[in-house]
Formats: sequence, structure tokens, C-alpha cells
Amino acid sequence: MTTRRIWRIGAAFAALTALAACGEDDQQQAEAAPPPPAVTVAKPLVQEIVDRDEFTGRFNPYAIVDVRARVSGYLDQIAFTDGQMVKKGDLLFVIDQRPFRNALQEAEANLVSARARQQLAATDLERSRALVSSSAVAKATFDQRLQDKQVADAGVQSAEAELAKAKLDLEFTEVRAPLDGRISRRLVDVGNLVAGEPSATILTTIVALDPIYFDFDMSESEFLAYSRAAAEGRMASQRDGKVEVSLRLPDEQNWSLKGTLDFLDNRIDPASGTLRARAIVANPDLFLTPGQFGRLGMPGSEPYQAILVPDRAVLSDQARKLIMTVDAEGVVQPKVVRIGPLHDGLRVVRQGITGQDDVIVDGLVRARPGAKVTPEAGKVEVEVAATEN
Repeated sequence: MTTRRIWRIGAAFAALTALAACGEDDQQQAEAAPPPPAVTVAKPLVQEIVDRDEFTGRFNPYAIVDVRARVSGYLDQIAFTDGQMVKKGDLLFVIDQRPFRNALQEAEANLVSARARQQLAATDLERSRALVSSSAVAKATFDQRLQDKQVADAGVQSAEAELAKAKLDLEFTEVRAPLDGRISRRLVDVGNLVAGEPSATILTTIVALDPIYFDFDMSESEFLAYSRAAAEGRMASQRDGKVEVSLRLPDEQNWSLKGTLDFLDNRIDPASGTLRARAIVANPDLFLTPGQFGRLGMPGSEPYQAILVPDRAVLSDQARKLIMTVDAEGVVQPKVVRIGPLHDGLRVVRQGITGQDDVIVDGLVRARPGAKVTPEAGKVEVEVAATEN
């Protein structure tokens, strides 16, 4: 056997060995290839809902009163603690009563004197009446006695009015709460001279807290949409006081408060294009404080069947919103959707998917359009925290 032939046989053997090795590597790689990535899929939740439009606003007192002095004098006593709750009629301030007691005693004495003059005038008139018929008394004298009686009657009425005023002024020296609510700090300390009407001194303020108002603004377009829906009979009128609303504080996720829309202003502000609205909210535990910000949710549609998915299942692709679904072959299929508002922690999907689509709710980072995945069953549920009241 020649050397050249031996070399050809060795080369062929080496090639066959290399091919066999490649086949084994391909088989090993095929056996070692990982399965498609696992993702969690679930059917969208389909249920009847009402859209909720949200507004930002501020809580304001149901009533606010400036407590003023109605008579002038030196402040003698303060009968409350700054910031406490007070009831209607509670004593708040006392103005020095001594001058007003003296004025009351003087008015009482003047009334006694006026009644005595009235009695004397009445006696003289009756005496003159009996004598004038016999011409023992001139007619002019009788007329004078009659006039004296009328003046005495007027004097009694004037004295009675002065006495009533003196009693009222003495009563006004005790400044009492005009309504139930929380009182502010005192603005005048004991010993200061306070002025009465007409330039009465403000002593403090009181705000009524239960119920409490929530003021907010809606845009002209929102007001127009509500008005058209009410005119077509699809929603209750916003002005009839029957629209129920939900509220929450800035640190809350759930709508913990309930109220009723009770006022819409009579004109749209031309400068801002908004309409002032107000809801009334029960506040029995006095937790809500005037000046607090909050969010209000108001029905924005008639009841309808909605498709709901977790908000994390919605992806953004520039101006489009996408939801990743998995078809029967386990292939990822992106679908362009039109979304709506959040409802109880879930996102409303208005167009793009149906209630029978398998939506990827977890594992989106492992899902690629057109690639295969391993679907694992999940479930779309309303978030508990969002539904608690």
C-alpha cells in the first residue's frame, strides 16, 4: 500500500469521526435546550361596573362663624380651651358685667318712676273726667290731663324698652357658642378692651364639622357630558341632590368615604372654564378637618359590562397601549387596546381583547411577540384593599 493511499484513508476516517462528533454535539444540544419561558396567563374579569370620574378638591366646614363681642367692655373671663369641641350655648367669654348690672338697676328704677307718673296721670284724668261734665273743671284742663296721661304712657313704654335693652346688654356680656363645632384659639386675652357693635371685635371662630363639605371644580366638557346624559335619561341629574359619590384621603387607596353631590354653581367661570361643585359628607368621628385635600369619585357612565385586567398587564408602545396574549399554540400575540379608567384596582379595557383571551398577567419580561412561552394558569381578582369601605 502506497503512502498516498494510506494518507487518503486516514483523512476519510478523520472526516467520518468529525461528522460523528458533530452529530453527537447536535443531539446533546437538542437534549439540553431549555423549554419556553413560563408566564402566568388569565382570562380577563368581566363584570358590570359604572365608570368613576375623579376630581381633586378640599374639605371645607359646613358652617363657619366669627364669634364677636356685641357690647363693649373689658374681657373678664375665658371659659374654653383653645381648639376644643363646643356645643351650641356653651359659655366662651365673659365681659366685665358690673357696668351693665348698674345700667340694669337704673333702668328698673326708671321704669318704677315712669309707672308712678303714669298712675298719677291716670288718677288726675279720671278726676277731671268726673268734674268736666258738671263744668267744675274747664275743658282745657281736662285736655291737659289727657295729654299728661298719654305722655306718662309713652314714658312707661320707653322705660320698659330701656329695661329690655339693659337686660339684653347684660346677657351679651356672656358670649356663648352659636353652633356645635370646633373652636379656634382665642384672639383676645383677659384684660383687653373689646369693642361691641357696630365695629365688633372678633374673639375667635367656630367651624361646624359634621357634616362637612367637599368643594371641587369640574371642567366645562365634563359638565356638558353629565348634562347630556341626564337629559337623555341615562344618569341622574347632578343638581337633584341624589348623585352618590365616593371619597378618599391622599394616603388612602380605597374609597373609604361616602357622600352626596348637593350643589353645582349657577355659572361656569369664564376665566378657568370650570364649574364649582360640592359634596356633603358625614363626619361623625370628626376625623375630617377643613382644609384637607382629597379625591372624589363620581359616576361617569351608566352601568355596563366591562373587561378588567391588572394594570401591570398593560404595556406602552409609544402612543399605543398593548396587552400580551397567548394563543392556542403557546405563541405570544400582542394586541393593541384602548384602555379606560381604573376600577377597584383593575384597568378597564374598552377595545382590543375579549373575555376569552388568555392575557399575560405575570412574566411579561420573558414574553416576546411571536415567541413561544409556557403558560401557567392564573386568575384576575379585584384587589381587596380597593374594595374595602
